[in-house]
Amino acid sequence: MKTTVLKSLRCVASIATAATLALAALPAQAGKTIDSIKARGQLTCGVNTGLAGFSQADSAGNWSGLDADFCKALAAVILNDATRVKWVPLNSQQRLPALQSGEIDVLSRNTTFTLTRDASLGLHITAPLYYDGQGFMVPAKSGIKDVRQLKGQTICVLSGSTTEKNLADFSRANNLGFKPVVFESLDALIGAYFGGRCVGYTTDASGLASVRNKEAKNPKDHVILPTLISKEPLGPMVRRGDDEWFAVVKWVIYGLLEAEEYGITRANVDSMKTTSQDPVVQRILGSSEDTGKLLGLDRDWMVRALKTSGNYGEMFERNLGPKTAIALPRGLNNLWNQGGLMYAYPMR
Repeated sequence: MKTTVLKSLRCVASIATAATLALAALPAQAGKTIDSIKARGQLTCGVNTGLAGFSQADSAGNWSGLDADFCKALAAVILNDATRVKWVPLNSQQRLPALQSGEIDVLSRNTTFTLTRDASLGLHITAPLYYDGQGFMVPAKSGIKDVRQLKGQTICVLSGSTTEKNLADFSRANNLGFKPVVFESLDALIGAYFGGRCVGYTTDASGLASVRNKEAKNPKDHVILPTLISKEPLGPMVRRGDDEWFAVVKWVIYGLLEAEEYGITRANVDSMKTTSQDPVVQRILGSSEDTGKLLGLDRDWMVRALKTSGNYGEMFERNLGPKTAIALPRGLNNLWNQGGLMYAYPMR
């Protein structure tokens, strides 16, 4: 009797395993957000109103930057055309409501991942595009070398951001008595700082570098202090309720990172698709397994993303790297095997 029961249990387990594997092999459905994007023929992407290196439009309305490049890659993946993006510039107060309301499909706007934003606003964080930290900029002539020398001083800060809360927390924890001067508009804040209304200006360190390069009459007249007071993982966000879209956005990021790790570039993607014998490269480029069907996409989804924006390293160097005017080092945004935090989930 005992043997018969064990055989029955093994049989049930085998059937369950086979059923699970069969379901896993089925193509995924596209999801309602992707259906909507395809129906309108356009990806609606929420971006910064203008932050050099991340998302900024030129005089002809052409958008560039790390966040903008990611949206172009998404459009190429979904619509096979990187130009089919509707750009929606949003300030810090507008960005999350715009995503919640469905005005945009994805928010790709140097936005920090936090518990509150992930757990209580009906939104999903995806994966970091840039690891940052909050810093301070001061006029070089002030002679200030350390953030604690700003004790009791006026600090320009943008409202409706994690920056404002971080500033208050750091001031209170270190008994610094900062005097925040709060602005709703980035333009007003920048004008106030460069006009001498505040002794210091605080935001993400990458944002400080961008503003210094773009707005200062002479960037060398302003110093970004070495101390960072927070962790600011920045990346795209989507609405809850569409797991398929969430998965696509997340895996495009991982694919761009994995491509860099395996040496796939915008220039060599076609040749590697046909000649590489590396199983990982073959999976990324769809020349062996069809990973696209697991996401409701076709097998060339990552090929199109890479032809559009290049791998993550190419995107970083083109928009933010040492050869750009912003001249940011890779630092934490290097790959995990080069001393950084950028670590893609395995594409298998």
